[in-house]
Amino acid sequence: MKQIFILLLLTFLLFSVTVAQQTNDDNSFTQSFMQEQCSFTSIGKNAYFILEPGFQLILQGIENQDTTRLVVTVLNETNTVGGIETRVVEENESVNDETIEISRNYFAICQQTGSVFYFGEEVDIYKDGKIKSHEGAWLAEGKNKAGIIMPGTILLGSKYYQEIAPDVAMDRAEIVSNSETIKTPAGTFNNCLKVEETTPLEPKAKEYKFHASGIGLVKDGELTLVKYGYVK
Repeated sequence: MKQIFILLLLTFLLFSVTVAQQTNDDNSFTQSFMQEQCSFTSIGKNAYFILEPGFQLILQGIENQDTTRLVVTVLNETNTVGGIETRVVEENESVNDETIEISRNYFAICQQTGSVFYFGEEVDIYKDGKIKSHEGAWLAEGKNKAGIIMPGTILLGSKYYQEIAPDVAMDRAEIVSNSETIKTPAGTFNNCLKVEETTPLEPKAKEYKFHASGIGLVKDGELTLVKYGYVK
């Protein structure tokens, strides 16, 4: 009986420590950004994120033996979310030339800090050429809040939420390096940011993205930049 009691006690203590660690880890990511003190603009840029109409990034790579292509385009369109005028950025992802997802993402820049805020996205998931779902869609309205997609001031080790939509979208980021060299078909980029992305909704999921100054995203998992610039 005594051995069973000790075993149960140890199990309880281990569970308590694990929960505490998870809670502390989650709390270490900033999710309050004093948005009310910002004057927002839907056009502009900071060192690692360009929000100017016509700017486009094209990334491509092999994932699971399939060719994946991601086209990110800043559109000449705005959308008001939660009373804030945001810029529309379209992401078009295809596998073997077949569209699998198109999203319209909403961003705005805090003029006081230079941080780019993320106000949500509309998502169309495709299968066999038809829209099958809108999984992952959210807007910074009601209980949801805008996150930060790229800080205006880069601090190594900083942790922050990119999306704050409980039970729907809770992506978060940590800047783990600011000195990466990334070779891509579009060129070699030095002193890139390495950002680790996770979400409490999928505790085992982890992704790494790399951003170059003056350009933005140059590597996303197996995808690397093949072309960038302004399009009409």
